[in-house]
Amino acid sequence: MGAQLRVYRRRIRSVSATKKITRAQELIAASRIVKAQQRVAASKPYADELTRAVSAVATFSSTQHPLTTSVERPTRAAVLLVTSDRGFAGGYNSNVIKAAEQLTKLLEDEGKEVRRYVIGSKGIGFFQFREMDLAGQWKGFSDRPEYSDAKKVAGELIDAFVTPTDEGGVDEIHLVSTEFVSMLTQSPVAVRVLPLAVEETDEPPAGGPFPLYDFEPSAEGVLDALLPRYVESRIFNALLQSAASEHAARRRAMKSATENAEDLIRTLSRLANNARQSEITQEISEIVGGANALADANAGSD
Repeated sequence: MGAQLRVYRRRIRSVSATKKITRAQELIAASRIVKAQQRVAASKPYADELTRAVSAVATFSSTQHPLTTSVERPTRAAVLLVTSDRGFAGGYNSNVIKAAEQLTKLLEDEGKEVRRYVIGSKGIGFFQFREMDLAGQWKGFSDRPEYSDAKKVAGELIDAFVTPTDEGGVDEIHLVSTEFVSMLTQSPVAVRVLPLAVEETDEPPAGGPFPLYDFEPSAEGVLDALLPRYVESRIFNALLQSAASEHAARRRAMKSATENAEDLIRTLSRLANNARQSEITQEISEIVGGANALADANAGSD
């Protein structure tokens, strides 16, 4: 019985050590969520105004720009997937990877060749383990992205977009990331970034009517300057949203792991107490039995 008690106590110590780690991870993730949300909120005004400016140029001009003109029969598409560099985030990575694979299948069913671009060690490892080729990969900044990171990614994607397909370029660019809805909800989203979709509608634009712009030197020159910034801002916003989602998912996963560890410790403690009680009962029984045998022996000798 003593060996069994030692096993229980050893497992309790092991689970307690794990609980300290998960609790620390939970607190770290909780502290980073607030900063990530603040960065998302701070980037929103710039992204909104840039989107309005690009929409206004596209609305008030008839310029056929490469970044706004769709190819009649697209044959190749790029899919940019945003994952995390670290694990312990529950289903965060698996959900966004699943959404990317669903989009890839949809594009392939349309007869398009898909080239994968991946951000984050988890996504890179997923495709490398399955021996799938990656056209581009970046890692090391998933939880704290900077605008320079988004600019680097956007530059490579735009270069691929403006390159003719017969020279290795792509006709479309799609972005798959995770949108931060709330502390409890983070949803994978897939959007087409390029070519920019220009839709005719009778509804007023968000933020009110567009101001009357004068384009200098020309509408095409303005689009040349704005559209790369627009792509960078879309990717940067996706990185920020994904970072906030990653921290929220990790906090939820670590909180669940901590609670499971506490439940396991309580169960093991009860088992250890039962084992200890059984050991004490057996020792008492042996002492009482020995005393009775000794008393009987003394009585026989008398």
